[in-house]
Amino acid sequence: MASTEGTTLARPSTTSHAAIDVAVLRLRQGATRLAQASLVQRMQWARLCTDGIAHVAVTWVEAACRAKQIPAASPARAEEFLVGPVAVLRYLRLMIGTFTQLHSGSEPGLPGKVYRRNDQLRVPTFPTAELYDRLVFKPLSAETWLQPQVAPDAIFGDYPARLTRQFIPPPHVTLVLGAGNVSAIPATDALTKILQEDRAVLLKMNPVNDYLGPLFEQALRPLIDEGLLQIVYGGSDVGSYAVHHPQIDSVHITGSIETHDAIVWGPDVQERCARKANGSPVVAKPVTSELGNVTPWAILPGEYSETQLRAQAESIVASITNNASFNCIATKMLITWKRWPARERFLDLIDSILSRIPPRCAYYPGARDRFREFVGRETIANNEKTLPWTLRRGVNADRDPELFERESFVCVTGETALDATSPQTFLEAATELMNDRLWGTLAAAITIPDAWQKREPAALEAAIELLRYGTIGINMWPGIAYALMSPPWGAFPGAILSDVQSGSGFVHNTYLLSNPQKTVLRSPLSFSPKPVWFSTHRRPEIVAAKLCGLYSQPSIWKIPGLLAQALRG
Repeated sequence: MASTEGTTLARPSTTSHAAIDVAVLRLRQGATRLAQASLVQRMQWARLCTDGIAHVAVTWVEAACRAKQIPAASPARAEEFLVGPVAVLRYLRLMIGTFTQLHSGSEPGLPGKVYRRNDQLRVPTFPTAELYDRLVFKPLSAETWLQPQVAPDAIFGDYPARLTRQFIPPPHVTLVLGAGNVSAIPATDALTKILQEDRAVLLKMNPVNDYLGPLFEQALRPLIDEGLLQIVYGGSDVGSYAVHHPQIDSVHITGSIETHDAIVWGPDVQERCARKANGSPVVAKPVTSELGNVTPWAILPGEYSETQLRAQAESIVASITNNASFNCIATKMLITWKRWPARERFLDLIDSILSRIPPRCAYYPGARDRFREFVGRETIANNEKTLPWTLRRGVNADRDPELFERESFVCVTGETALDATSPQTFLEAATELMNDRLWGTLAAAITIPDAWQKREPAALEAAIELLRYGTIGINMWPGIAYALMSPPWGAFPGAILSDVQSGSGFVHNTYLLSNPQKTVLRSPLSFSPKPVWFSTHRRPEIVAAKLCGLYSQPSIWKIPGLLAQALRG
């Protein structure tokens, strides 16, 4: 692909209040049609949107690379495929499969047997039976644990009855406040609401990536023409008008906890505190959200081969550098054991790999100020375009509380070393730290030695059960579960609105599971071929583009070429 650096992007103009009124009126009419739409209509919309996404995919990637100033030869271009059109295409293909099964009179076809352990149903959600997952993502598996009250005959809740129109829900319009960092988020959030929840969507683009709005309008035109989706643009004034619009029934927010609380409880800090104390939010309508995390990654001490150590270090580095670290699930706190003999060598390995990854443009607003704050010193000039990958070793929750209590949303990661008497007590202490000291409930990771996992499976099981996170990665960055689309994605349930942590509600969830609690993503310690999302992959853009082609038009004949390129990574 040719370089696109230096091209000026056209930004959409701000949507007027009058235009929002017209858009919401159209959505009210569309919501009535949506509430009565058949599965055949939904399948048709999803297929047409798949064609639309495929048509704009390359333009989408080029636009994102221009906006984020990613050079033509950079491996980072693959990210814009993977968490852009590839993720949206995957979601649509999986939903077409689910709708097809419902239309045939069966429930969504799970990729394995559901089982119960410790009074909790566990449902396999990856690899799926679709899209050749067992070939493309062979080492990975995921299961979703449902909340304890879910009975075996209620795994799917009312989804099948509602989507097959055994009863018709009332018309509903929701406002989706789009994320500005990952380009698939606003699209898949909107699609989840429309296709699964029977909600017409007013999607407000974030000013950071509103240049994608016209491409979404083109790709998702079938939904817009039916009055199921309208896209608007602007800053906080537009967002506030839409949030409080009397014809908007609910709101979904993907962003920061500060943004959420300013919307729900009011922009004035003192008023916000008073309203929280009184239980009187500014926004009384239902609000769902995904709000980030101080994402932890604990490394259990033990015996690792050099191959395994390097693979885990590369995985951690990928979780830090992906999207220039402007991710709610970028690793922000490594948790190690002070007595682990390989601790310094492992951290040196991470630093060494980071040093070979070119720094990225700090495109997200406020990045330089946050970098200075979380590094703790003046290290960069205001005119610096890039920021250095920074691993702060030996941080302490009392001395460096900002790294534990707030998401930096910039390329700074802390490392804290726990003093425990054994690997077992270390795991217990790390679990307690993750649950009680670090802010957020979205995702966490644990690296586990093979020998220990075989010897102490009950201890690992107990730690996973105790962890209050919506996704837990074992030997794998939990952020990958976001892109898989079949597992539910969201914060651990149960937070209250005044202390919402990482948010409430789930998106994606293409098997339509009722009341998910957490997803456990598992992987071996080392991988072959090298995952395409690793920052050290040698051919990521080619592989990512081939994945995009596979999801655009699935065919077994595309697999050999895809695997051949993957093996050269």
